[in-house]
Amino acid sequence: MKRGKKYLEAASKIEKGKAYGITEAVKLLKEMKTAKFDESVELVLRLNLDTKKADQQLRGATVLPNGIGKTKKVLVIARGTKATEAKDAGADYVGENDMIDKIANENWFDFDTMIATPDMMPALGKIGRVLGPRGLMPNPKTGTVTMDVAKAVSDVKKGRVEYRTDSFGNVAVLVGKASFDEDKLVENINSFVSLINKTKPSAVKGKYILNISISTTMGPGIKVDASSFEN
Repeated sequence: MKRGKKYLEAASKIEKGKAYGITEAVKLLKEMKTAKFDESVELVLRLNLDTKKADQQLRGATVLPNGIGKTKKVLVIARGTKATEAKDAGADYVGENDMIDKIANENWFDFDTMIATPDMMPALGKIGRVLGPRGLMPNPKTGTVTMDVAKAVSDVKKGRVEYRTDSFGNVAVLVGKASFDEDKLVENINSFVSLINKTKPSAVKGKYILNISISTTMGPGIKVDASSFEN
């Protein structure tokens, strides 16, 4: 891939083969910012996992200490008192079969996260083939199938992020914006790496986190020394 001048200039500031301490890496990342918009910051971890085995497939969600700098639109599929709780908690859209039909018939996707109560999951099944590829199907593992819709909505609005391993054992997640103070980015990254360490499958032997890197939307990856993280 041919890289642009700004990307190459930024990449030239990274010492080849060096794994930076997390604080130093974040400082360098902010110094390399070149885009005119406020870029997102992505954290990528390569893990020693055999994702062909079900017990080594990580999936979940967490609320980062300082959010991710983006307010997500939330759709809640619920009825009765749970629908009222969702509205009171700040959900952008709330409904049941009417919203399901809107998605099915109008290809409507003006939301970032869908939350549903367990009793609504059978009805959602008919549009699973539409929601699944977009990563929008509610799932108990990520806290989006729940009776506590108010907490789920609150968590998403605070900056909850979902994560899952790909087929190669990589986990990628947004951890903030380039405009964040250095200490807030470090805190978010530390929080997520700590979570991954705590969810290490018991079957994994040897080194668990093989590689860590951070990057902005338009910038090159910076390798981070795993030993610089708090456990």
